[in-house]
Order: sequence, then C-alpha cells, then structure tokens
Amino acid sequence: MSRIFTTSVASVYPHYVTKVEKKGRTKAELDQVIRWLTGFDDAELAQHLESGTTFEEFFADARLNPSTSLIKGVVCGVRVEDVEDPLMQQIRHLDKLVDELAKGKAMDKVLRA
Repeated sequence: MSRIFTTSVASVYPHYVTKVEKKGRTKAELDQVIRWLTGFDDAELAQHLESGTTFEEFFADARLNPSTSLIKGVVCGVRVEDVEDPLMQQIRHLDKLVDELAKGKAMDKVLRA
C-alpha cells in the first residue's frame, strides 16, 4: 500500500491551493475541479477536509465523474491512464487536473466539457 493512501487530503490540499494561486488561479476554481472529479458538494468537500479524511476514504466516498476516463497525460513521469491500481489512478487524476489548472488551461478543457 502506498503511503499516499493513508495521507489526509487536508494535509495535501494547501499545497494544491498554493500551486494554483501561484499561477493566478483561485481556490474556488480548485474546489470546482475537485467537486467535478469527486461528485462532492461544497459541504461534503469541507467535511472531508475538516475531518482529516485519508485519500483512500476520500475516493471511497466519491461519486467519480464518468468523464474521468478522458483524463490523460503524464504526472510525475507516470502516464495516468496506465496506472493499474484504481486508487492510485484516482489520485493521479486529481494531480493531473490540478496541474492543468495551474498551467492556465481553460476551465472547460480541465473539466472535459
């Protein structure tokens, strides 16, 4: 089991915020991307962040967007569509969306609209 599975989402979330804000994007846009991926509403996302939910628990509760299969590309040298472990692939999908947001990609493209 990878260490990231038992890491709290709340401990990584500030790094996501910093990453996107450095590139001129907003926390609200980040939250929109996370909600799109997971199916959480604002209250559910806030609850997961406040309660210290692990990535494993976070994605177990998620209602993944059916368009996640459209998320392709490389994160940390790993092609996300080739990741075999389903949980690790979900985490990589999130990382890829955060990367795209930080790189200034249009929101409709990030959300696979």
